[in-house]
Amino acid sequence: MEIESCGDIYELSEDCIANVLSLTSPKDACRLSEVASVFRSASQSDTVWDRLLPSDYREVISSAVGGPDSLLGQFHSKKDLFLHLCDHPILIDDGRKSFSLEKLSGKKCYMLAARELSIVWGDNPEYWQWICLPESRFSEVAELIDVCGLEIWGKINASMLSSTTNYAAYLVFTWNILTYGFDFHPAYGSVSIGGHESEKRSFYLVSEEERREMCQTAAGQLQDNGKQRQHQDSADRGIQYPKRRDDRWLEVELGECFVRGGQDGDLQVSLMMLTGKWKRGIIIQGIEIRPKECN
Repeated sequence: MEIESCGDIYELSEDCIANVLSLTSPKDACRLSEVASVFRSASQSDTVWDRLLPSDYREVISSAVGGPDSLLGQFHSKKDLFLHLCDHPILIDDGRKSFSLEKLSGKKCYMLAARELSIVWGDNPEYWQWICLPESRFSEVAELIDVCGLEIWGKINASMLSSTTNYAAYLVFTWNILTYGFDFHPAYGSVSIGGHESEKRSFYLVSEEERREMCQTAAGQLQDNGKQRQHQDSADRGIQYPKRRDDRWLEVELGECFVRGGQDGDLQVSLMMLTGKWKRGIIIQGIEIRPKECN
């Protein structure tokens, strides 16, 4: 009976198989393409990838820097376009956001450029300066000159995101060679939709190794090594540290929020670090918002 059932599947037309594959996910469509040659052929069909692309992908691409034709005209198939959007984020909204797709699910990802964020004192050249870095996807990044309190906000309309998806927001940043003020106190982040705030996250913006070195130095200066280390280890338990991305920038998670279908209102993100001494040297590329379950 099992052999006959398999035979029936292989007798289906390529168009029928393509319709079935279009109801799965990008990950499953690629896996099923290895089943047989008819599946492999069907998995290349525009019927499949037009449905696996976000339903509003043309609308999103219409705001691409350089115009939609410069992008759409490059590809011979919808699968090629899909894979390009996974591996090469495109700039939209006058270069103030980037758009890409998560490869396994096809769900939408955005990064808000530093210019799209609200940074306290960000327009005051005494505290922040705007510079160009060739390794950034955006034309400008924000470099901190000197502030005591670090406060950053960003927002994006929830309707722009994929529905029924758990999203997380990440600060994407790096350092210059003259950095100080981020060693001894954590920062706090949150993500909310419509004012319903999620649990606040605490994290350090320096690496765990740098943090431990600074704590050991401080403990030695206080001549209370054992108690100081025990107290610090207890205080730091569960606190996040930055991770290195594939593009060599650093990122740290600010929080997460579930986006329901048809949900309106803004997804709002915040970062605050109001304690401690004066700070210098962090370089902000932006805040990335992407599906968390696909990490």
